[in-house]
Amino acid sequence: MDLREKIKNIPKTELHCHIDGSLRPSTIIELLRKNNLPLPVSNSSNIEDNFKISGNCGSLKEYLNKFDFPIKVMQKKEDLYRVTFELLEDAKKDGIRYIELRFAPYFHTAEGLKVEEVVEAVLSAMKDAESKLNIYSGLILCAMRHEPVSKSIAVINLARKYTDSGVVAVDLAGNESDFPPELHKAAFDLAYEADINITIHAGETGICKNIMKSINILHASRIGHGIFAYKDKSTLHYLIKNHVPLEMCPKSNLDTKAVGSYKEHPIKTYFEDGLRVTLNTDNRTVSNLNLVDEYMNLVNILGFTEAQILQVMRNGFLSAFCSEDLKNKLLNEFEKSII
Repeated sequence: MDLREKIKNIPKTELHCHIDGSLRPSTIIELLRKNNLPLPVSNSSNIEDNFKISGNCGSLKEYLNKFDFPIKVMQKKEDLYRVTFELLEDAKKDGIRYIELRFAPYFHTAEGLKVEEVVEAVLSAMKDAESKLNIYSGLILCAMRHEPVSKSIAVINLARKYTDSGVVAVDLAGNESDFPPELHKAAFDLAYEADINITIHAGETGICKNIMKSINILHASRIGHGIFAYKDKSTLHYLIKNHVPLEMCPKSNLDTKAVGSYKEHPIKTYFEDGLRVTLNTDNRTVSNLNLVDEYMNLVNILGFTEAQILQVMRNGFLSAFCSEDLKNKLLNEFEKSII
């Protein structure tokens, strides 16, 4: 068995996967037609190029434009259910045993759905996938930086309603450059007081100080991306000493120009320095890869050994926002699979 096949067959986690960045292109096209929405106009002969990065991405703006059509087709309960279930089917094919999906629920109320209906449609698909596909999942609700703190508070209150039904955490995402973490302190104080897990996108676009702000001000126990932690030694020391997991997404970071080349990505250095790095796709469709592809990139481009790959996988289970019972069950499955 070659290494790729071995990686595929080992049970894994994915902790940073945006639903709206991970729709099947064929499904986007089908749902656009079903809902009488215009298909994308493109100079390309391949319509799917409108939904994913093909070759070199020109800019962060180009990357973000890829989300327009997926969000348009995620406005009905049945469509939200479908794209979530299909994503879990695709994750299962990668050998993923537990995955945390995330999205901003208010993005999906444009056609009149109540935000509770949005969340319940996704949770329903996750529950059915667990019984039908034997894949476990948790849902992370994202507040958006550019929105007022009142909207972030609404997201936290929404999460509180579903912490016993599959919502495992809350997140802050979006424009990191113009909207610092402290703007949303009141919302994440509320989440912390309610004992809701918190992960924050931070240090993704060059602003290292946002990592410690997210931990100290917003109570984050995990950091989304954290690429630029290397800019401050005290930040690195804190992350290592306190075993703060980093949800790293190298191909996505290359696509958004956070790093100039895959070889420049700090994930290998962080791993060797003792940071608890995990590996994730971020957006399977937009970045045009699956999790097995990303593990092979670590091997083929960054020189990870098989033993190091297994530790990155182990880090995923250790860092998951699931119950301790499920975490122990999955870790035992993982350890038995690699004997």
